[in-house]
Amino acid sequence: MPEIMNEIERQKMDADIVCVGFGPATAGFLTTLTRAMMNADGTPAFESKVMPGMPLQVMCYERADDIGFGVSGIVTKGRAIRASFPGLDLAKEIPNATVAEDERVAYLHDPIGASRRTAGTRFVDAVFKAGRFMMRKGPHAEELPWIPPFLRKEHGLVMSMGSFMSWVGGQLMGSGLVQIWPGTPVSTPLIEDGRVTGVRLADQGVDKKGNPEGAFMPGMDIGARLTVVGDGPVGAVGRTLDAHFGLPAGNHQHDWAVGMKAVVELPPSCGLKPGTVIHTLGFPEPEIFGFMYVYPDRTASLGIFVPSWFDSPARTGYRYLQHWMQHPYLWRHLEGGTLRSWGAKTLQESGVRGEPHLVGDGFARIGEGSGTSNLLTNSGVDEAWRSGVLLAEGAIEILKADGDFTKPALAAAYEKRRRADTLNKELQAAKKARDGFQNGFMLGMMGTGLTGITGGALNVSVKSVPPSQKVKPLAAALGHRIPADKLAEISEACAKTRQPLHDAVMNAMGWPEVTLDGNLLMSHQDILFKGGKVQAMGGFADHVRFADPARCASCTERTCVEMCSAQAVMPGEDGGVPEFDREKCVHCGACVWSCSKAHPTDPERNNIEFTAGSGGLHSNEN
Repeated sequence: MPEIMNEIERQKMDADIVCVGFGPATAGFLTTLTRAMMNADGTPAFESKVMPGMPLQVMCYERADDIGFGVSGIVTKGRAIRASFPGLDLAKEIPNATVAEDERVAYLHDPIGASRRTAGTRFVDAVFKAGRFMMRKGPHAEELPWIPPFLRKEHGLVMSMGSFMSWVGGQLMGSGLVQIWPGTPVSTPLIEDGRVTGVRLADQGVDKKGNPEGAFMPGMDIGARLTVVGDGPVGAVGRTLDAHFGLPAGNHQHDWAVGMKAVVELPPSCGLKPGTVIHTLGFPEPEIFGFMYVYPDRTASLGIFVPSWFDSPARTGYRYLQHWMQHPYLWRHLEGGTLRSWGAKTLQESGVRGEPHLVGDGFARIGEGSGTSNLLTNSGVDEAWRSGVLLAEGAIEILKADGDFTKPALAAAYEKRRRADTLNKELQAAKKARDGFQNGFMLGMMGTGLTGITGGALNVSVKSVPPSQKVKPLAAALGHRIPADKLAEISEACAKTRQPLHDAVMNAMGWPEVTLDGNLLMSHQDILFKGGKVQAMGGFADHVRFADPARCASCTERTCVEMCSAQAVMPGEDGGVPEFDREKCVHCGACVWSCSKAHPTDPERNNIEFTAGSGGLHSNEN
């Protein structure tokens, strides 16, 4: 099919600059660029090369159907974002935003007795319990008496990602200097003789396998002098560039996490003030971290992060989120609340180690997909924004010189600028902050603390391997908790009913059934219809595909099924290849790295291919 599709005649359009993905990095890029595009007298500062006499033609394509798609809470120092809007009180200007005022870090003990507590974790438990006289106590929890400076965000901003992006996007589109097209997935970059010459939009009017049907409309080719790639860690364009050009020597993208998140209307009894920020660790599993950020109007964004170094095949983010919410330390604030929205997102946890080639002829990389996540401070939005600002400053420099966006020009104007910036210095200091977690929770905590205290000078360094090499077989991961005959019985029963393993496995390990109230706690399927719905337009090909179905048929872990945020990937018939339902997919990308089988042609990748596609989460509560 690829050969046939390449031969189809396509409509073409040219722009000066085309951006892929509308996230914080692209927003920072466009905000900075548009302010330099016009002179004070209203004439263009830079004339378009594709439409002479007109200002630069700048296009941005976003897969999601709305620019405020993100169901994610943000707490950030906001240095770069605030610098882009001098004189504005962003906590008042941005809807649902407030100042981070009361920050807490809570260590949660296991009140159930079902959590995986290794010897190292039990030691950490004992240390916290022994130090209770120095800490603020909570139900089955202790709050740290002192938050390390590298983690502290007080006096920064608490925001809703969806509200923030809508606010910024409204300003950009109101300027008339940039076109932002939501609901327009980009399938691939256009590469000619090593130069990126633009992008190709996804074909429409095809069946789920991509075969043309009666209403077939080939995706348009958008030519561009500069292609700005900010489509995140699992974006189709960024991943295609990584496969084509490779990663710089020594870099890897082995470490990931999925954030399972919700927006909740807090009950009237909740006394938490807007600007309250709570970080948690220790429960429901030691490797799973949590957060809760309180917005104005008695709403909160909350969630957990399930990382790739959590090697259990039963790694469901959704049920773990429900147990986390019901921990007594949190439930006292949440009981009686109402779910307003939910979602999930994959995070690239390799940080600067996952940095791809930042520039090439005709293209530049920004945002999380370019390695801007700070693994020490647990932050990424402001860092992504800063990378976009730095690229815009470099692009303006090239435009003023009437230059071409070649690799040497972009290296001098953007990459060199980024290397010298505080952004890079902080990312480099955080480079090995999470290494210790590869060998357990306690070593991970020690490594993070050592990195933070020494500013990155000392670390616990552990070799990292691709995700497919981290996931243990079911018996090896759970055999010490569940008898072999019971585990075999569970596997057989789930295969017959074509259900994921995690509920039965967690029940067998002592996790209590979640009592559903239909309001805050509801089934995985019911949540698809309340507080945010999944919708995929017809006429697009499926974006989740299995590279080698034979490997799937022989797989016993089925981590793609267990990890799927919305049960869009489910067991196939007779234990065969899993089935994908894009009407449930929230485009989190967890399946990309949770797969326990390596790609047939590349051991650094997994057996699932995540391409451009329509749909995702739709909610007016973001």
